[in-house]
Amino acid sequence: MNLNSKNVLLVGLARTGISTIKKLYEKGAKVIVNDIKDEEKLKDILNDLKGYDVKYVLGKHIEDISGIDLTIVSPGVPLDLEFIKKIKSANIEVIGEVELSYRLSKSFFIGLTGTNGKTTTTTLVGEIFKSANKDTYIVGNIGNPVIDTVDKSNEDSVLVTELSSFQLESIKEFKPRISAILNITPDHLNRHKTMQNYIDAKCRIFENQNENDFTVLNYDCEITRELGRKCKSKVVYFSRKQILNEGIYVKDNIITINLNDKEIKLMNISDISIPGSHNLENALAAVSIAAVYGLDMEVVKQVLKTFGGVEHRLEFVRQINDIKFVNDSKGTNPDASIKALKAYDNPIILIAGGQDKKSDFAEFTKLFNGKVKHVILLGETADIIRKSAIEQGFNDCYKVENMEEAVQKAYKLASSNDVVLLSPACASWDMYESYEVRGNHFKNEVFSL
Repeated sequence: MNLNSKNVLLVGLARTGISTIKKLYEKGAKVIVNDIKDEEKLKDILNDLKGYDVKYVLGKHIEDISGIDLTIVSPGVPLDLEFIKKIKSANIEVIGEVELSYRLSKSFFIGLTGTNGKTTTTTLVGEIFKSANKDTYIVGNIGNPVIDTVDKSNEDSVLVTELSSFQLESIKEFKPRISAILNITPDHLNRHKTMQNYIDAKCRIFENQNENDFTVLNYDCEITRELGRKCKSKVVYFSRKQILNEGIYVKDNIITINLNDKEIKLMNISDISIPGSHNLENALAAVSIAAVYGLDMEVVKQVLKTFGGVEHRLEFVRQINDIKFVNDSKGTNPDASIKALKAYDNPIILIAGGQDKKSDFAEFTKLFNGKVKHVILLGETADIIRKSAIEQGFNDCYKVENMEEAVQKAYKLASSNDVVLLSPACASWDMYESYEVRGNHFKNEVFSL
């Protein structure tokens, strides 16, 4: 892909924006940057870009699109905005950073998506490939821009890529050699408008694959199971509930690999280091990817025995007076937080709430009875979750203004053997710039007790 002397418009100075601008500049492109935030709000990012000859249009949508050869949108920018439609109608190609990186890269792509479990599974797969001595990069929605690997990786490198629905919306040629969809439950409906639009965005991960590629799907999720009919690639299912005729499944508590008429008993599920049935599904997905790639299963087994999980996902923070504090800030939708609640048998003091993504909280709040002692709510959805909890017959809810109040209230209410669990069931953007910042604030407040 030749970018030399091309006029490239970058829309949205998000996390990937800095890396994308620098790479475009290195490739000889003339870069125009547009962001609706003004210069004051972007001053830290702009400082990082000092020395780069970039034209900025800030504080508004760009109006003059004459002479633009290519537009790159950040994942947070909806593609149905009027000025994006205007750009497309002018026959200017609109892609995202993942698509740009793919066109510039020669590496072997593994792409993972799903509503929940993406970061844990992506990290786990990356650790497995690293342990198998593959030149591995863990990239994408996990926080490491794919574009940063373009000049470091080669045709022998493996890019284990976490992909959000937002990133998949802006692909065109992107084709992972192995794709995986872990599960699909309602999420981001404020952006996608309908569940079908959300599913369609996730499906784009395999749309360019062919019969020489693999797609790994969760058999236990009805939506992902049915997606197998749409794949042109070789479909491999995994299941923790069913013994499959072919695929990766649990039989007599043993992870079993049954591919090409050959059955391999890998390990007992009790030997997996990360807790919870959802993490068993994540492990099965990772095993599936490793198996179709052809990795040594002994390497896979050893990593599963030692892998400790990821930050902000059921992360143990501290124990005070036999009260455990757990950071699950990455629980950004009700289904993720349901999984977190199910991971513990101890009584739970739950801290929840955040940005309103038009989620339905009924299944989440239904689980409170008999499992949760008290719920502490903050953010845009505090009243919405409380209303849903009351409708389910659960009344022990407290509303607070910030994380400091939430942690102090939780500690005051907790008793010996309780778990204080931050699992918001919502995005963080009403109060924080990311779930990581939210999780770190929670941990700081816990260590201040």
